[in-house]
Formats: sequence, structure tokens, C-alpha cells
Amino acid sequence: MREAGRESRVTLSDGAKTTLEIWGERGPLLLCIHGMTGSRRSWLRLTEYLDGRCRIAAYDQRGHGDSSGVGGPMTLAQSVGDLAAVAAAVGEPIRMAIGHSWGGAVAILGGAHLPVGNVVAIDPMLRQCSSDWYEEFVDELRQLLALSPEERSQRIRRENPTWSDLDVAGKTHALQTLTIDPILRLRDENPPATWDVLPTIASYAKPLLLFMATPSESISDAALQQRVSSERSPTVEMLTLEGGHSLHRNAFDRFATAFLARSEGVFSTGDSLYNR
Repeated sequence: MREAGRESRVTLSDGAKTTLEIWGERGPLLLCIHGMTGSRRSWLRLTEYLDGRCRIAAYDQRGHGDSSGVGGPMTLAQSVGDLAAVAAAVGEPIRMAIGHSWGGAVAILGGAHLPVGNVVAIDPMLRQCSSDWYEEFVDELRQLLALSPEERSQRIRRENPTWSDLDVAGKTHALQTLTIDPILRLRDENPPATWDVLPTIASYAKPLLLFMATPSESISDAALQQRVSSERSPTVEMLTLEGGHSLHRNAFDRFATAFLARSEGVFSTGDSLYNR
């Protein structure tokens, strides 16, 4: 099992605190941002895969992981502000920011203006999801949280047969103290007019790599993905992979191969290979 990283506490803009964990001893620094019902340990498998190439830092977004008790706004703007606080606490330039789903939106928006060299977003939540999507998501989450910790782990493993032990461990950590509240607040405090990442992607000025799940498996439908593809900035590359919304867990080998093929220069020289 992957060893724990070095942990530290970071104070956010409203005085709340989160946990930052860093794995690795050398190489450029990557900062990872998890999605809904995730935690900083959602990235354990990636830390193992990239061990020796870089250092990886990850933190718990408010309402999640060991910060499940952190209240305050759950707006997308607050999430981006939290990323800025974590980036400042890291105290050095970040070679790459990687985010998934909600965290993908945070990585795109925050990475656009923070001292981040490259940005990767895994099936990012480009627009606020529908009420129907949230209803289904919350209903499934309520059922999962009603189980004992051991039953949760068993169900996670049963429903995600392609996940590694590290993936299961990360998800189990994320669900230890999670409640429904932050998910409902992410819905209720972010009306559609305030959650639209497309204009930012259309004018992006630094390398951004979008890993989109196939439309039938993605959080973004075919029409939205087509619009991103046609309107994106020249610095943005978009790849579509089969494997579901959590590509970095459901289709890890496929994701990792594509990721490394386009990012090798980020680790070795500091350059970006996107769009080359």
C-alpha cells in the first residue's frame, strides 16, 4: 500500500483549514484537485505511477476528506480562492495543476492566473449540472453513506472492478466523514449563470489538456463537448477516452499512457508537449 505523504495544515481565505499532503522527494511539483465525494487521497494511484518523476501535492477541498467539517461558502469562486491559498502555501511555482470533475473546473479557472505552468482537467464539470443529475447522485450517495465503513469499501470494490487497492483506499478515506450537505450546497450555491467554464477555455493563454470521457459516460453531453472542441483556444488540447467519468481510476492505464505521452517534457525539461 502506498505510504502516506508529508502532511501540513493550510489556512484558507476565510480562516478555515485544510490538509495538504505531498508525495515524492524530487522533481517538479504537481498539484491535484479532487472532485465531489473525493479527497486528497483520490490521487494515490497517480502518485505511485509518477513516483521518481515528480512530487505530487493534493489537498482536501472544503466539505470533503479531513475537511468535511469545514463550512463556509461552497461556491465555485470560493473553491478557486481555496486553490489560490493552497498554491500560496506551497511556496513555489507549480509545474502542473490536475483536477477532476468539480476539481477540473477549479483547476481550469485557478490555473489560468496562478503560477501554474500547465493544466490538466479530467472530465471537468464545465457547466452546472441539472437538478435531475443531482437528484440521482445524491440518492446514490445517501445509500452509500448509510452503510458501515466496511460495507462501503466492499461496495466500492464491487461496483468498480477495475479500481486498484489504492483507488479503493482513496475513496474509502473520502467517505469516512462525508455528509450530503456539501454536495447540496455545491448545487444550491452555484446557479447555472455562475458556473460556465467555456469562456475561460475559449481564451486560455497557457497549455491546457482536457481529458473528456465519451459523451455517454461523461458529465458533459455530446453537444457541450462539440462546442468546447470548436471554440477552444489554440493552447487547449482535447482528448476523448473511454472509461467513464473518473478516467484516472476507471481507465487508469489508458489515461496514464495518454497523459505521460503528452506531458513527458513537463517532467524532464519543464516544457509543455501539448499541441505539438
